[in-house]
Amino acid sequence: MINRLRPYEGIIRFVVAMLAANYFWKFTVIGDEDGHGAVSWFGLDLTWYFDRLADHIAGVVYTMIGWADDAITLTDGNRLRFTDTGVGISIVWGCTAIKQSFIWLVIMLAARGRWVDKLAYIPVGWLFAYAFNLLRIYLVAVLTKHHPEWFELLHTYLFKYLFYGCFFVLWLLYDEYIASRHISDNNA
Repeated sequence: MINRLRPYEGIIRFVVAMLAANYFWKFTVIGDEDGHGAVSWFGLDLTWYFDRLADHIAGVVYTMIGWADDAITLTDGNRLRFTDTGVGISIVWGCTAIKQSFIWLVIMLAARGRWVDKLAYIPVGWLFAYAFNLLRIYLVAVLTKHHPEWFELLHTYLFKYLFYGCFFVLWLLYDEYIASRHISDNNA
C-alpha cells in the first residue's frame, strides 16, 4: 500500500498540512469572523494587530477602486461603500489573509526539500497571499456593486477555493522545480 501511494507523497503532504493548519487555526484563534469583538490566540489579544491590518487592506482596496470609480467611500477605516448604489462591504480581521499565510507556512514546512529552499520560498507564498487577497477583495467589491446578491457566492465559495487552488499551483512549482532538483542531485 505504501509503495502505491509513494507517487502521491507530495500531494498527500500538501493536503494533510493544509487541513492540519486549517483546523489548528480554527481551534486556537478565537474571535468573531464577522469582525466584531476581540481576536485572541492562546489567550494573547491580537485584536489591535488584526484591526490595523484590516484597515490597511481596506485602504489599499479603496485606492485601487478609486482609480476607476470615484463613487467609493471609506469610513471607520474598514468600510467600503459605493455612494451611487449604496452597496458596501466591511473588511474585517478574517479578510487579512493572515490565516492563509499561516497555512502556507505549514504547507512549506511539511514539504520535501532543503530547508534553505523552503525558507526562501515561504515569502513568495506570503507575497502571493497578500496580492491575491487584495485582488480578491477588490473583485468582490466591484462585482457586488451592482449585484449584491453575488457576495456570498464570490466571498464564501469562489475566491476562497481559488485561493487554495493557487496555493496548490504555487506549491507544485516549488515541488517540481526546486525540491525535486535537489532530490534528484542527491540520488545521482
